[in-house]
Amino acid sequence: MQNRSIYSSDHELFRENARRFFREELEPNIEQWEKDGIVPKAFWRKAGENGFLCCGVPEEYGGPGADFMYNMVLSEETGYAIGGASVGFSVSADIVAYYLLHAGTEEQKQKWLPKMVTGEVIASIGMTEPGAGSDLKAIRTSAVRDGDEYVINGQKTYITNGQNSDFVLLACVTDPSKGARGISMIIVEADRAGFERGRNLDKIGQKAADTSEMFFQDVRVPVSNLVGNEGEGFAMMMRELPRERITIACRAQAEAQRAFDVTNAYVKERKMFGQALADFQNTQFTLADLKTNLDVGWAYLDQCIKKCNEGELTPEEGAMAKLWTTENEGVVVDKCLQLFGGYGYMTEYPIARMFVDARVRRIYGGASEIMKLVIARSL
Repeated sequence: MQNRSIYSSDHELFRENARRFFREELEPNIEQWEKDGIVPKAFWRKAGENGFLCCGVPEEYGGPGADFMYNMVLSEETGYAIGGASVGFSVSADIVAYYLLHAGTEEQKQKWLPKMVTGEVIASIGMTEPGAGSDLKAIRTSAVRDGDEYVINGQKTYITNGQNSDFVLLACVTDPSKGARGISMIIVEADRAGFERGRNLDKIGQKAADTSEMFFQDVRVPVSNLVGNEGEGFAMMMRELPRERITIACRAQAEAQRAFDVTNAYVKERKMFGQALADFQNTQFTLADLKTNLDVGWAYLDQCIKKCNEGELTPEEGAMAKLWTTENEGVVVDKCLQLFGGYGYMTEYPIARMFVDARVRRIYGGASEIMKLVIARSL
């Protein structure tokens, strides 16, 4: 992650501050938060106080007005931190904030963005349903117009920040006769009558992440909660997905890099048959392969980050970045765990957490198989 030409000295200073913040505020607490099954809201507020939320929000909405590169630095540092996989900053700051910036009304921006910057308000996005994951056209949650209100009914699942969120940006069907063009995005505040949070789901990894079900039964929201225009929801999701996938790619690549760095340090200390594990050719060749894969990944990812910052990233480029980094992360953490031997299977060792946390990267934000479909369509 060093000597990358896409980042300025200001970006790198921000990186140092972010890494220090996570080392001091996240890593000592992650074990307890995993037992609790949630990252406390106080941590969000502390991140906001330090300028680590919604870096790209303009000054008129309370943000620093920084370029998107700062978001990517923060995504990388969140991924590089031990336990950072459980932190849902990116959903609120890198995804929902940009839906509001690009399609929200002035009233919506003024109401939500300043408090998202400070961490007082946490956002989630409601796309996935029990019967609709990667196939977003199949969503069934409905929003029926009734005068100056929408009446919402349906269910969402696997929602990041599901327990903590103060509002959810909800993908709904407003006109079932129009297919994908009948999907809209609507803000639903968590205190609305008829809205109910379901279970904080029990996952094999990312134990401190509040990933939840959500239920909507005759939930009434004003028409002013519509983001963009009716029927533009699917197009909005397609427009924003490359940004989401680059964010996931940054997290995956940084997580893989941390796994490599932790392992590289371990094999130099671990003794076997009278010598350091690092002295064995098998260890050297394994780490040489992993370092090469990581450096290749960083090089392509940097191209994509630059294009994303300039608004030029194509859907297939975003898909390729996510596909490569997440699949490669699986290879890296698996081979790194192997070098730890039996210790790698013990949850007290960070590599064990990294191993289980990494698995979902190949699923959410569009599974690897969907990424291949997106890429294939461009051929």
